[in-house]
Amino acid sequence: MTGRALRLVVLDLTAVALLVSVAVIGFGPTFDGPQYLVAGFGALALGLAIAWAGARLRWGVLPIAGVVIGAYFVFGGAFALPHTTLLGVVPTLETVRELAVGAVTSWKQLLTTVPPVAAADGHLVVPFLLVLVATTIAASLALRARHAAWALVPAAALLAGQILLGVAQIAAPVVQGVVFAVAAVVWLALRHAWENDGAALRVEGGTDADPVAVRGSRTRRLVAGGAVLAVAAGVGVATAAFAQPPVPRFVVRDFIVPPFDIHQYPSPLQSFRALVRDDADQTLFTVDGLPEEARIRYATMDAYTGVVYNVADDGTGSSSAFTPVRSNMSPDVEGATTRLQFAVDGLDGVWLPDAGAVREIDFSGDRAEELRRSAHYNDATGTAVVTSRLAPGDTYTVETVLPTMPSDGALADVAFAPVKLPKQDGIPESLADLASKATADAETPIQRVRALESWLHTEGFFSHGLAGDVLSPSGHGAARISALFAGDQMIGDDEQYAVAMALMANQIGIPARVVMGWYPGEDDETGAVFTATGDNVHSWVEVAFAGYGWLPFDPTPDEDNEPNEQTTQPRANPKPQVLQPPPPAQEPAELPPVIADDRDQEDEKENGVDWLGPVLLYGSLGLGVIALILAPFIVMGVIKGIRRTRRRGAPRSADRISGGWDELVDSAVDFRAPVVAGATRAESAVVVGEAFDQPRVQTLAGLADAEVYGPGEPSDADVEAFWREVDDIVGEMKGSTSVWRRLRARLSLRSLRSGGTR
Repeated sequence: MTGRALRLVVLDLTAVALLVSVAVIGFGPTFDGPQYLVAGFGALALGLAIAWAGARLRWGVLPIAGVVIGAYFVFGGAFALPHTTLLGVVPTLETVRELAVGAVTSWKQLLTTVPPVAAADGHLVVPFLLVLVATTIAASLALRARHAAWALVPAAALLAGQILLGVAQIAAPVVQGVVFAVAAVVWLALRHAWENDGAALRVEGGTDADPVAVRGSRTRRLVAGGAVLAVAAGVGVATAAFAQPPVPRFVVRDFIVPPFDIHQYPSPLQSFRALVRDDADQTLFTVDGLPEEARIRYATMDAYTGVVYNVADDGTGSSSAFTPVRSNMSPDVEGATTRLQFAVDGLDGVWLPDAGAVREIDFSGDRAEELRRSAHYNDATGTAVVTSRLAPGDTYTVETVLPTMPSDGALADVAFAPVKLPKQDGIPESLADLASKATADAETPIQRVRALESWLHTEGFFSHGLAGDVLSPSGHGAARISALFAGDQMIGDDEQYAVAMALMANQIGIPARVVMGWYPGEDDETGAVFTATGDNVHSWVEVAFAGYGWLPFDPTPDEDNEPNEQTTQPRANPKPQVLQPPPPAQEPAELPPVIADDRDQEDEKENGVDWLGPVLLYGSLGLGVIALILAPFIVMGVIKGIRRTRRRGAPRSADRISGGWDELVDSAVDFRAPVVAGATRAESAVVVGEAFDQPRVQTLAGLADAEVYGPGEPSDADVEAFWREVDDIVGEMKGSTSVWRRLRARLSLRSLRSGGTR
């Protein structure tokens, strides 16, 4: 390789590396951590090496494709799935399996996972595979195509793919475009100048011109052109920044999967009294590893409609922002992680019990994959759901950060967090006045919350309204909450008191929401395993404090504080103008379980795999069309490959020499060289040499005659050297023709119709 040729190779590979690097760096906002750089730049290095080796050894499309596939499986584990390899390098069977499956499924997983996605979830397969294929194609075109500018097509396609697979908010879109454009222009300009060194010398002054002066002139032109590009880029950036308003960027993840709608399912708070009544002694689930004073969260609700406490109605509400589970949830939470093991028994429905700020949910058992695909989590509220519904025997492990409750002294000077809650509707008018009077003597935010909590806890009475209990209707609609304060005694359970405190708090500017879940009671046995039943289900209130997040408060009276029908407890701050409660039969909060179950079954049917049929149909049609297009090339390649193998593996070494010469002449015939059937090697060499400007063909013809007709048999080394010379000449013949002529030669039957060269 000459110095000028080596310089061009280095220039081409450097330019492709720079163009591809623009797309690799653009993946930054999509991934959590710098691991994507290892996958992207590792694939970039592999692609450059494969392209260089293919150009050096004159590989065709099929050999290069085979090497790319091999490199994907050999190096994909180290760069994209290091957690599945031995020592982070050696691929295992699990590595190969995940790479094979990931080549098909990782695209959807990346687009259906909320960014930034975790590297440990297998999402790095996407940038690794994209960069590997794009770099190999771009570098091969730059090194081997007649017009190197064709290399910009796969590089630009990679950049477009990175944008479509990324996020709507990117770091520096203008910089990406400017760097890509400048790199492309400078590369093509340098390449054009270096390719025409000899021509430039002749134009500047003939053969006696000073090469140093010519190159100096060219350098000055390049520097001036670079300065013009820099100025143009600066003007373009400034214009884009000040003259054009920001335009939202649309990406594939915004359209491929519609957002999960939690409003398809009823609020679990509606089933509170049913759990207490029907499942008091039923084991709903067990939790192994739950620390003391920790709470199991079932659902978080922050929007009141006058009928039910539920999640927010709008998609931007914090309690309705559910996203598919991933391994890097709750990224802003700091603290030691705790692993809790859940085993489901009698609990059903879509709501998934968890605790604290969940980092990762790992499902196990027979339905693990089904549950994982249908699991969603809300980072803001710590609530999880599985649309495939829980069933007895389901198990999962939760890796979470459990919060610690600060003391009131620590919260003495802490203000409420600036949380924007959804609009509350249907709140009874009396609650604002009751809340103001209950907190009249409180001075600090924590004192105001404690005043509300204490007033409800001490002034109220507890009753589930079951058989043998004092009448306490279920539900938490406006009529039921009004009735709680209308009588001489406040009577209710967790459902009514938690809703009442949250509504009163919101009326006086305290950010509060309602949580339903489980925690051990004073009479529960302490141990390593916590058993959740209908008897220890609870509902409480969370209030947001700046720097501490949402903290729990319990306004419900003690269960042994039961009302006495013969004892009249005066109601504090009575409001005679409040409405009397309607008959219990008209309570809107009671939702028959059958309705909810039917609705969930319909949702389950709607959330099935109906999309799989069309995908398989159109995918099969697409593969069929591709196979039909490639079939002629594959068939001809197999036929000619068998002929070449037969010639090179002939029993006699002299026949292998003759077969090598026949292979060269047949290649020339397929390129429509006018070789006459039955011509001698010397005659054929003249025709082939003139047709392709290959003077070496005549020398090779003489060598073939000497080896075939000379004394003795050629050695194996002589045969290998002869075939290498044949392959080199055939490669130069192909390189001197256009792409269309090479395709036509691949499909040509000329050498087959004549039975091959004799």
